[in-house]
Order: sequence, then structure tokens, then C-alpha cells
Amino acid sequence: MNTLRILHVDDEPDIREVVEASLMLDPDFFVRSCGSGAEAVAMAPHWRPDLILCDVMMPVMDGPATLARLRDHPNTAETPVVFMTARAQSRELEHFKSLGAAGVIAKPFDPLTLSAQIRERFSAASLAKQTAAFNNRLRGNADTLGHLRVQLRDDPGSGSALAELETCAHKLAGAAGIFHRPAVSQAAKELEDSVVEQQADRGTPGKVERDLDALIGCITSALGSADGGTARDHVN
Repeated sequence: MNTLRILHVDDEPDIREVVEASLMLDPDFFVRSCGSGAEAVAMAPHWRPDLILCDVMMPVMDGPATLARLRDHPNTAETPVVFMTARAQSRELEHFKSLGAAGVIAKPFDPLTLSAQIRERFSAASLAKQTAAFNNRLRGNADTLGHLRVQLRDDPGSGSALAELETCAHKLAGAAGIFHRPAVSQAAKELEDSVVEQQADRGTPGKVERDLDALIGCITSALGSADGGTARDHVN
């Protein structure tokens, strides 16, 4: 595992000392500490941590305000921010979720398990980021498939359109399964098979178009269910 750069933000020196000592026991972690939200906002864009561990209750600029400022800078706009707070009830968790927190660690915390909790939050945030990127890819695929649908309508035997369709469907069949989109994966596989059959002059008339429409429908449905599904869904 590559070294993870963690920025810890807390106005209490004793807490900073305990957190740093705890996390530095893990050889994969490199930790820096800040005593205020303003200090974190100044440091983070230049140091570019992999994850920011931020106290919620701080004077002048609290955790949510710090998160909002971090999101305004392109270098930290997508950096996972995990809150540390004694206010870890369901209502508070939902609020932190809505702000875009990648996770919450309750205070008081166990220094011996803090490293494992950080790994868990980081893994969840990384998966959420990858899933969001795949959803963006799906949107691009839907546009491409729509254009190919128009080409095939105008020229059902278009060799270039069929070749591009086969490549797109083949890639989608594999990737969608990895990202837990089984319906998209299956529809892409069926389309790929139909295209191969038509290229070999063994296809059923209209089947490629029907399978293409089915795949576009599956993608539309998958993206609809993903609306609002960001890293916030992985807050524990």
C-alpha cells in the first residue's frame, strides 16, 4: 500500500498529540496536524493530503465550515473529509452526510483502533469516488450509444457503427459488473452477442436495434437510481 497522507485538524493540542502518535504507528500513514480550520484551509491545497480528519467543534471555523472552504479549492474539492465528533447520533450523522463528509469517527475514540477506522473510511471514500467516475462514464456511453442508434437507423448495415457498438458493449459488459450494475452488464453482453451475429450475417433482423434500446434503457435506469449517490452514501 502507498503512503497515505493524513491531515488532522483539531484545536486541542492533547487530541492532536494522541491522534498523531496513534496514526504514526502505522507505517503506511504520514500525518500532519493543524490547530484550526483556517490553518487547514491554508495548508491542505499545497500539501494535498489523501484524507483530512477534522474535528467538528472548533472556534471561529468549525468542521462544517472548514469542509465548505476546502470544497471551494480545486486541489481539495474531492479530498475525503472525515469528521471526529462526540455528536454521533443519527440526526447528526445525516447532517454530516448532507454536507459531503466521507465518514464520521465518534469521540471518545480508541487510539488502538483509530488506524483501522481511518483505513475503512478511506476505502469507502475511494470506492465512492470510483463509482462516481464510472457513472460519469455511463453518461458518456449513453450519448455514444444514442448516436450509434441514429447511425444504424439510417444505415442498418453500417460496418463502422457495428464495430464501434461491439467495442462499447464489450467494455461495458465487464466494467458494469465490477461496479455492481448487473442489469447493464447483462444488457451489454446481449448487445455484443447480437452485433457479432449480425457481423457474421447470422443475426435476426432488428435484434441489434432492440438490444441497443434495451441497453440504453438499463443505463438510464441505473443513472436514475444513482442520482444523489456520492461519497455521502458511505458515511458510517
